[in-house]
Amino acid sequence: MNAAKRILRYLKGTFDYGIFYTSSNDVCLKGYCDSDYAGDVDDRKSTTGFVFYFGENAISWCSRKQPIVTLSTCESEYVATTAGTCHAIWLRRLLSELYFAQDRATKIMVDNKSAIALAKNPVFHDRSKHIDARFHFIRDCIANKEIEVEYVKTLDQVADIFTKALKKDRFQQLREMIGVVKESSLEGSVENFKK
Repeated sequence: MNAAKRILRYLKGTFDYGIFYTSSNDVCLKGYCDSDYAGDVDDRKSTTGFVFYFGENAISWCSRKQPIVTLSTCESEYVATTAGTCHAIWLRRLLSELYFAQDRATKIMVDNKSAIALAKNPVFHDRSKHIDARFHFIRDCIANKEIEVEYVKTLDQVADIFTKALKKDRFQQLREMIGVVKESSLEGSVENFKK
C-alpha cells in the first residue's frame, strides 16, 4: 500500500513533465543496458533495464524482472544485455522498414566488464556453462556485426534508472538524461504555442 501511495504522489508531483525530443541529423541507434543483482527480496530475481536512443533522443525503454535467478552480478548483467540485444535487433528491423537502416553495428553500453567479456568470448567456461543457451544469442549478433557491446562507467549508465530505487539527485539526473523534463523548463514551451 505504501508503494502505491508513493507512486500516486510521484504522479501528482510530475503531471507537467514530458519527454522532450530534439532535432538531429544523427540517425544511429544506441542502447544502454543494466541490471541490479537479486533485487527482488521474495524470489531473488534481478531486474533488467534498458533504454535505446535514436540519435540524441530516447525512443524505447524497459524495466522488467528477469525470467531466471542468476548466480552472479556478471550473469544478471549478461541476461540484461541479451534482453537489450533482442530489443535492439527488433528496433533495427523497424528502423529499416522506416528507411532508417543502420549501416553499422548498434552500440550497447554496459557497466560490467565481466559481462562484456562473456558476450565477446564464445568459449564456454566452467563459470558460465550453466547459463541457458538462449542467453548466448548476443554472441551471434556480435559475430554478425549487428551489435557492439562497450563499457560505460556506472556514473554514465542511463539504464540504472530502470533497475533499482535511486537517491533523488541521481534519479533526477538520469530522468533528464532520457529526456524527461518539466514543461515549464523548456524554452518555447507548449504554453507559448497556445497563444
